[in-house]
Amino acid sequence: MSRSLNKVMLIGNLGSDPEVRSTTGGNRVATLSLATSRTWNSANGEKQEKTEWHRCVVWNTKGTGLADVVEKYCKKGDKLFVEGRIEYRQWQDKENQTRYSTEINVRELLMLGGGKGGGGDFDGESAGRSRAPAAAGAKASSGTTGGGDFEDFPGALQDTDDDLPF
Repeated sequence: MSRSLNKVMLIGNLGSDPEVRSTTGGNRVATLSLATSRTWNSANGEKQEKTEWHRCVVWNTKGTGLADVVEKYCKKGDKLFVEGRIEYRQWQDKENQTRYSTEINVRELLMLGGGKGGGGDFDGESAGRSRAPAAAGAKASSGTTGGGDFEDFPGALQDTDDDLPF
């Protein structure tokens, strides 16, 4: 049997506040627009920039509250890391025109910026619980003891001397 992989990882900024709604079945879903940009210099040395917009869909599934986390902590301008799979859909609109959309079905979300939400790590497996400190000096809420914050090793992040081969 052959294997395949459908995995997308993006780091970008929210273009607007997430939209959260409930389905007819009572499930909650958040939709957000994530902008990723790249810059380069053209052949004549001019700086160029291109921004891509990604439609991301975040579901509350099997007891997880990931869409609720997005609703509570994410807002326009926030920097996010999202991981999920790409999905292509087509449907008929009210005028019976065939429409197409490309979406990222988000499985894991990491808030990268400072701001209100801090920098917690949320994914579908942890039911919306933080696996990393929400802010500098905060304790990890995953219930583990030790290793959750960097106060124990104040110089660890400033030390640039390491034995890594790259």
